[in-house]
Amino acid sequence: QVQLVESGGGLVQAGGSLRLSCAASGRAFSMLVTGWFRQAPGKEREFVATITRSGGITYYADSVKGRFTISRDNAKNTVYLQMNSLKPEDTAVYYCAARSGTSASTAASGYGTWGQGTQVTVSS
Repeated sequence: QVQLVESGGGLVQAGGSLRLSCAASGRAFSMLVTGWFRQAPGKEREFVATITRSGGITYYADSVKGRFTISRDNAKNTVYLQMNSLKPEDTAVYYCAARSGTSASTAASGYGTWGQGTQVTVSS
């Protein structure tokens, strides 16, 4: 069983940057597809980005494309989300997720393991 722990959230002004990290333990991280999702108050959890096991393929939500970058370091069992040009509408709890298999997924239902989440607040 894999455990995921997010870090790096915080309060930032609009236009600023944050880098989220998700550290994995308990299972071969390199065998897992990983993704980032977010949930704002009163809204459903939504897809942000995903990356395949080798890091060779990434997908992004249209709302973050060009501003966010997902990456992973399999030697460190960690996946990252670099967030630039942040907007107030990016405010949410950000969750790291992992799934077995080889294909990426943009659906939350496709992920079986989740972290506890980290709060990102962007002030205007």
